[in-house]
Amino acid sequence: MDSSTTNGRTGGRWIQQWDPEDAEFWEATGRRTARRNLAFSVFSEHVGFSIWSLWSVMVLFMGKDYGIDPAGKFFLVAMPTLVGSFVRIPYTVAVARFGGRNWTVVSALLLLLPALAAAYVMHPGTSYTTFMLVAALTGFGGGNFASSMTNINAFYPARHKGWALGLNAGGGNIGVPVIQLVSLGVIAWAGAGHPRVVLGIYLPLIVVAALCAALFMDNLAPMKADTGSLAAIVREKHTWLMSVLYVGTFGSFIGFSFAFGLVLQNQFGRTPLQAAQLTFLGPLLGSVVRPLGGKLADRFGGARITLWNFAAMAVAASVVTYASSIRSLPVFLTGFVALFALAGLGNGSTYKMIPGIFDAKAQDRIAAGAAPEDAAAWSRKMSGAAIGVIGAVGALGGLFINLAFRQSFLVAKSGTPAFVSFLAAYAVCFVLTWVVYLRRPVAAAATTASPALEQV
Repeated sequence: MDSSTTNGRTGGRWIQQWDPEDAEFWEATGRRTARRNLAFSVFSEHVGFSIWSLWSVMVLFMGKDYGIDPAGKFFLVAMPTLVGSFVRIPYTVAVARFGGRNWTVVSALLLLLPALAAAYVMHPGTSYTTFMLVAALTGFGGGNFASSMTNINAFYPARHKGWALGLNAGGGNIGVPVIQLVSLGVIAWAGAGHPRVVLGIYLPLIVVAALCAALFMDNLAPMKADTGSLAAIVREKHTWLMSVLYVGTFGSFIGFSFAFGLVLQNQFGRTPLQAAQLTFLGPLLGSVVRPLGGKLADRFGGARITLWNFAAMAVAASVVTYASSIRSLPVFLTGFVALFALAGLGNGSTYKMIPGIFDAKAQDRIAAGAAPEDAAAWSRKMSGAAIGVIGAVGALGGLFINLAFRQSFLVAKSGTPAFVSFLAAYAVCFVLTWVVYLRRPVAAAATTASPALEQV
């Protein structure tokens, strides 16, 4: 690591030269450095996800004395996903502008705002508008995901991106079931009247995450802010096609994670403690299998894994729809936990597709006469920008899911109509994956890219 001056980016935590595609460099120093940054990125993102999903557990503490009906609670847990999706794009740009290590420190410290605000307002008598505003602040935790993924994407070579991005995201996603387990412990031991205990546990963790990032992570000097890449990526049709697929996978994961406890309470009559005993199962499994989705995508191709994953999600959604209609809790849990696992698997495979698409397009640029190193740099910039945009749009899927549940319970007093809509959405994603990324021999023409795109 050279700390010499390069474009004004100096200091011991700035790496001036970084070429992970160079096998000799990767084996000598790159792998070790990348793994260290990945480890502390996972920790920070994990805490971010926990804070982002804070209100999925706070609503379990909100009894009748809070005066908020089920529809209001679904809307309350939808607010963080809305804000989290919008802040993902500026968070993505911030990594290149300020450095991955520097922004990880700042983004971790920003989590203190929603945690402290929640500790202040969490009591009966607080207005619904105040709760909504505080819930919106937790959207900062959703932004951490985009900046973390963009940062780690730059550290790893293409051949390891699926596993690295899957591990980074999976470790972050586990923040959802972990805070749900923490809340289960608090409800079981202290009762549903002590939500501030949860916040007392997470406030020091936020500080530790920021401190670890400051001490052990690095900035990449070659990774520069490029608004041109962001402008170009929004004109790239694959950005929006992949956004639809990511709505189907990550949108499902985060939306179901936030809504699971409320569905159990309102459709199956579970108490807060009974709901808390079950809510962590799905998010935990979905988080654990996300790296596996990336690993399978590295081996068999992201599009193939994504295709069959959507088919399986449609089957699981059918099981959940049936269970909801007959109000069978065991069948419902079986199908819903399967949906979580498949959403996690699909998260890993779809994210592998993103850098794969631009690596394939980089090969076209090389064939047209571009220098290999310039094409590789272009691919990294474009895939980094795409990750931010696709992550932002994908997170909106969580908003759609919670709004669908809200409307479903308002109209039908049941989640069944919402599950039917999710089944239809997975069918659309299956067809889209097949037509654009797997259909042969017209895939190249359909995507305006080289035949290498068929291997994404």
